[in-house]
Amino acid sequence: MAMTSVEFAPTRHGLTREKTVLRWLDRLDQTSTSLIPALAVREESLTEKGFIMHASNPLVNPSGELTPAHLMRLVSGFWAAKTLAAAVELDLFSHFARAGGATQSQAARLLRLEPRATDILLSACAGLGLLSKDGEVYHNTELSDRFLVRGHPYYFGGFVRMIDVRNYPAWLRVAEALRSNRPVTWDPSEQSSIFVGEDPVLLDTFWEGMYCLSITTARVFAECVPLEQSRRLLDVGGGGGAYTIELCRRYPDLHTAVYDLPLVSDITMKKVKKAGLTDRIKMIPGDFFSDPALPTGYDTLLLSMVLHDWSEAECQTIIGKCRAALPPGGTLAITELFVDDDKSGPLDATLMGMNMLVETIGRNYTRAEYRRWLDKAGFAEVTAIDFNAPATNGALLARVD
Repeated sequence: MAMTSVEFAPTRHGLTREKTVLRWLDRLDQTSTSLIPALAVREESLTEKGFIMHASNPLVNPSGELTPAHLMRLVSGFWAAKTLAAAVELDLFSHFARAGGATQSQAARLLRLEPRATDILLSACAGLGLLSKDGEVYHNTELSDRFLVRGHPYYFGGFVRMIDVRNYPAWLRVAEALRSNRPVTWDPSEQSSIFVGEDPVLLDTFWEGMYCLSITTARVFAECVPLEQSRRLLDVGGGGGAYTIELCRRYPDLHTAVYDLPLVSDITMKKVKKAGLTDRIKMIPGDFFSDPALPTGYDTLLLSMVLHDWSEAECQTIIGKCRAALPPGGTLAITELFVDDDKSGPLDATLMGMNMLVETIGRNYTRAEYRRWLDKAGFAEVTAIDFNAPATNGALLARVD
């Protein structure tokens, strides 16, 4: 691919445009890669004297001035998301896995599409890193084979589908959510939660999507968070059972329970049964707001991707109930996409906060906010663990004296 090198002259601030742009790009590189990898800035595109960029869409022009290319990437980001969603809806990657790849004409027959549409879709998927091409034959990439083929234990297509059919329409009203400071998918003045009155089909789509997201995230959590001393763990609001499944796989002596709304009991136990863990994972129906107390008898409580759904006051209520349910020496584990304490990033956490604005009465909080609430609830020691996973970027472990 043709590349262009640009020299930079000093600006009136004493910095070369190169340094100014590189500072901006460093920020961009930290945030954009997790969302649109195919469009991300790459380290090899930098040189000591200038910034190398694709000549077809430079971030700076030949004079070293910024162009709106980054804005173009942002505003057209949904093109990539909707292309992926369409490919998942057509089950393209499962077809290709069974067939061992396909030419354009073969893909058209498999997907029941016209040649023009097939050609455009395959090219786009290749550009997104979802397909590779060997001669005239397209193949799934390792990423697609692992996460976008139905039946794989870490299939991610359910989350792609949930975002497309349930989340994307709500985001069309994001400005309304900003102006009203209320979710647009349900009415908090008339419903106790987002799940009350939810369309059954969309509710199933939601839980399947959350499981697909959680199971891949939970695997990283289980590898990075040391819970080998735990023997009995309660997953508070852990509908679907993804975290308990992965933790039981990691720790053979661990016994767990999922505490969540009755409406998710059947979905959870189906996943547990499929994982072959019914002897170590049980379901406890309940509501952490209306129930006077949480179940006791557990040395570890887990709040996984739960607290961002709720207001600050409600988060403190949940944390307080967790503290009351734990014995001396017990541990509360909180895992979330934490916003930086200065609230300037990271991008995946701040955008998840926007999603919470659209869908919930909560937002993504900082580690400092959680530490204050944990201290107020009476936890003696809080340890932070950082890691990178699809839906969380770390955990806080709070201990009871």
